[in-house]
Amino acid sequence: MTALTGLLYAVLIAYVGGWLAGQWTANFALLLFLLTSVTGLYWLAERFYFKPGRERAAAQLLASDAQRRESLAAQGIQRVDGDVETARQEILRQPWWLDWTAGLFPVILVVFLLRSFLVEPFKIPSGSMVPTLRVGDLILVNKFHYGIRLPVINKKIIANHDVQRGDVMVFRFPPNPSIDYIKRVVGVPGDEIAYLNQKLYVNGKPAEVQPKGDFYDDDAAVYRPHFNEMLGPVSHEILVDAARQHAFMPKGAFPFRENCRYTFEGVTCKVPEGHYFMMGDNRDNSEDSRYWGFVPDENIVGKAFFVWMNFGNLKRIGSFH
Repeated sequence: MTALTGLLYAVLIAYVGGWLAGQWTANFALLLFLLTSVTGLYWLAERFYFKPGRERAAAQLLASDAQRRESLAAQGIQRVDGDVETARQEILRQPWWLDWTAGLFPVILVVFLLRSFLVEPFKIPSGSMVPTLRVGDLILVNKFHYGIRLPVINKKIIANHDVQRGDVMVFRFPPNPSIDYIKRVVGVPGDEIAYLNQKLYVNGKPAEVQPKGDFYDDDAAVYRPHFNEMLGPVSHEILVDAARQHAFMPKGAFPFRENCRYTFEGVTCKVPEGHYFMMGDNRDNSEDSRYWGFVPDENIVGKAFFVWMNFGNLKRIGSFH
C-alpha cells in the first residue's frame, strides 16, 4: 500500500503541475470527485480493516505481556523490565500513507459538498464585466439558486429559481466547456434580443439607460462613457464606448445560428428554448453571445452574488447585482 499511495501522489503532483504550467486544462470538479472517492476508499479500509487489525495486534501485545508478567510473578519475580505501552502506541500509530489519505477524507468531503451544492469561489480574470466586477475580484457563486445539479456531469436533479434577466451568471463556455465564463443574462427563452448601434433591445423595447458621466477604467487606464441600465427590475452599470462602435461577426457556427441576424448595425437573436443570451457589462470589451451564441441550461454553474476578496482593493468586498 505504501508503493501504491506513493504512485497515486506522484500522478496527482504531475497532473496539478502540468495544469499550473499550462500544459493542459484541468477539470477541477472531476479531480475533486476523484480525490473524494479515493480518500473515501482509504477511509473505509482504515475504519473497517487496518485500524481493527492494529487494535487486535495491540491487544495481543498486552495479553502476551500480562501472561509473561503473571508467569514471572509465579516464580517470585515482581520487577519486570520493558515499557510495553510505548510498543503498544507504536503499533496503533497510523502509517503515513493512511494519514495522508484516510486522514484527509473528511476535509476533502466537506470541500466537495460545499463546492458542488452550496457555493463555489471564482476569480475574475478579465475586464468584460467592468464596472460591476473588476479584474482580481474573488467572487462567490450560489450553486443551488437555479437548482441542484449532480457534480461533474452537471445534470439538474432538483429545480429551484428560474434564470432572470439581469442575473450575473457563471456558466461553462459553450465552445469549450472546460472553461468557466461569467456574464449577465440579457435574454431568456423566447426573448428577441437586439444589440443595434450600441443599444440593447429586449422584445423590441430599448433597455432604459441613464448616463452617469465618465468611468475611469483602471485596467486600461482610460475614461469610458458610463451608464446605468435597467433589465426588468435589475439596475446595473455598463460601459459603452461610442468610439469603438463596430459590426459583430459570429466566431464560426454555433447551435441555433439560424436564430440570429447580423447586419452592419449589430445583431438580433431569438433565444431558443432552454438557452440564454449573455452579455458583458463592459459592452465594447466582451466576447459574449453576440459572437459565439447561446448558453444552454446544462452549462449553468450558478448565480454570482458576492465579492469576498480583492487583494488590491478591499473596498470591493460586498454583494452586487
